[in-house]
Formats: sequence, structure tokens, C-alpha cells
Amino acid sequence: MKAVIQRVRQTSLSVDGKLISEIPFGLAVYLGVKVGDDESKAAAIAKKISGLRIFEDGNGKMNLSVTDVGGEILLISQFTLYGDCSHGNRPGFTDAERPEAANRLYEKTAEYLRGYGITVKCGVFGADMKISQFNDGPVTIIYEV
Repeated sequence: MKAVIQRVRQTSLSVDGKLISEIPFGLAVYLGVKVGDDESKAAAIAKKISGLRIFEDGNGKMNLSVTDVGGEILLISQFTLYGDCSHGNRPGFTDAERPEAANRLYEKTAEYLRGYGITVKCGVFGADMKISQFNDGPVTIIYEV
């Protein structure tokens, strides 16, 4: 599994012009599931995301996690994180897990994150989502397990 984790302020997600999810501040997490990933990887990535200290403390040092600051997570499925563009200009997606299995692990990751006491909002798996994102910092971390 691979996650692109961004520290954000007001962030929202819409499908077909309809607001689906929004968070006031916290993390926008784009999650890709790779062929062969399993629930242990979902648990591991959720643990890392929940404890990642990328929010500033009173001294301006990145020392606090999303749970420490009471932030929320907008979890967005994104199979294109496993796009391979090493051959030619059109990416191939053979490393991305099939939709049924990927959706199950995406939902499991959200469940594990909620287990850490975090409010987690989700996108719509497989939909054409429009995301309005206000990056904070900017702070972007890429993590793969």
C-alpha cells in the first residue's frame, strides 16, 4: 500500500457536483492498493498515518500527530499511485489491485484509522472525484508499506 499524506486546512470532495465529504483541517490521504496487499498492510499504514508527527507544536516544530491536534482525515482511494510510466508516456496500472479487493482494503484502512479515535471521511471508491484542497505548509509525505 502506498499513501500520499498531505497536511491540509479546509478540504472537500465532490462527485457529480454533490458534496460528499469535507474536513476543516487535518490530513488528505491518497491511498493506493497494490496487488498482493492484505489487511496487515492496512493495519500498518493506518498506524503510521495516525502517529505521523507532521503538525507543529508551540515551538513551530513538527512534533504533533493528527490525533494530538484533533484533526480529521479525508481518505481518498487512488489506484493511479501505482501507475508505471517507465515504458513510454502512457502509464500502466498492472501493479494496482483489482477494484473489489482494493475497495475492501481501502475500507479496512478507514476502519483501522477510526480505531485510533480519528474522524475519517471518505471519498467514493471508483468515482470521478473532484477535490478542493487547501494545503497547509505545504507538507507532503509519501509512505509505502
